Amino acid sequence: MTAEFKHSQGALAGLKVVELGQLIAGPFAAKTLADFGADVIKIEPPGVGDPLRQWRLIKDGTSVWWQVQSRNKRSLALDLRQAEAQAIVRKLVKEADVLIENFRPGAMESWGLSPDALLDVNPGLILLRISGYGQTGPYKDKPGFGVVAEAMGGLRHLSAEPGRLPVRVGVSIGDTLASLHGVIGILMALHEKQRSGLGQVIDVALYEAVFNCMESLLPEYSAFGAVRGPAGSALPGIAPSNAYLCKDGKCALIAGNGDSIFKRLMLAIGRDDLAADPTLTDNAGRVKRVEEIDAVIGAWTSKLSVTEVLAVLDQAAVPAGRIYTVEDIAADPHYLARGMLAEVSMSDGSLLKVPGMVPKLSRTPGQHRRNAPSLGQDTDAVLLDLGITADQISEMRKRGIVG
Repeated sequence: MTAEFKHSQGALAGLKVVELGQLIAGPFAAKTLADFGADVIKIEPPGVGDPLRQWRLIKDGTSVWWQVQSRNKRSLALDLRQAEAQAIVRKLVKEADVLIENFRPGAMESWGLSPDALLDVNPGLILLRISGYGQTGPYKDKPGFGVVAEAMGGLRHLSAEPGRLPVRVGVSIGDTLASLHGVIGILMALHEKQRSGLGQVIDVALYEAVFNCMESLLPEYSAFGAVRGPAGSALPGIAPSNAYLCKDGKCALIAGNGDSIFKRLMLAIGRDDLAADPTLTDNAGRVKRVEEIDAVIGAWTSKLSVTEVLAVLDQAAVPAGRIYTVEDIAADPHYLARGMLAEVSMSDGSLLKVPGMVPKLSRTPGQHRRNAPSLGQDTDAVLLDLGITADQISEMRKRGIVG
């Protein structure tokens, strides 16, 4: 094991993780563990690697996204379709704490790497399995990507202006939500393992992770038959909370939905009459008059620039903000002060800005120990640690088992 993993002082230092996933959901979960000190061995197919290496904008032959998704990991190039490669996985599992995979259900079983087989090798192993629809149920064998899960989970229906086609969130939010649920599951299972000494399987479905964030959607339907629909930039049933156009063509997002906050907002925009109106002292009363309230706020913002609007509302302690582009993010002093605009040195000597570590831990914060690996960068080191000789590695490389 290389020095940066032997001597990591992160919160998860000493945790050994085998990552068999690709693209987004499984690798994001493993990245989160790696950021906080876990030794993550990422297994990729020889020759091509994880497809994410070639997604979106490329620098020096590799996606810059790769530097975020695979930082702090080690790369083992291994052809999982071959029996000798599967035997290597079982050797890794014997010493691992966690295995993460996000293949279609049945793939692991077809390689002889079913949960039962792996738990037989290591009864304390924790297996995170992320898939579109989960490992059971009538849809389990259907291919499932984040965009489909977001729709099935209820999010896409709400992401639109009323009467217009739903739009997607501009990032792979379904995959990321599933990843974070997976990390929570891993930490729960590790805690329980302290009592039982046993591992277990964590079954995360993308659509369920999305559905879990849908707040009151289902109970409102159950109790009232209410089918919540798209509301654009507003938050239905909560008033006022919306985006308001300013004089300079930019939008201010204003959340004046707390009772005392609403009063401060109305005083700040010169509507003392509404601040004192007894029918608007609680959310229920404001929801009944939300169109009137939005029109009042919109009339005020339309006379000021977004900067002027935010200055007034900051002074009045009313939650408000502008819509950030990545250009805004990269120049923001708060992002910088919080360590969220990290820099890594690339192989050509240039610097690349990447997101910092989340969450913030006071004693054992996340840290950048190494850049994302090149394909198979750590193959020899990992296999030598398993007791496989250099000659054996050379022979397997000739036969395409490892890369």
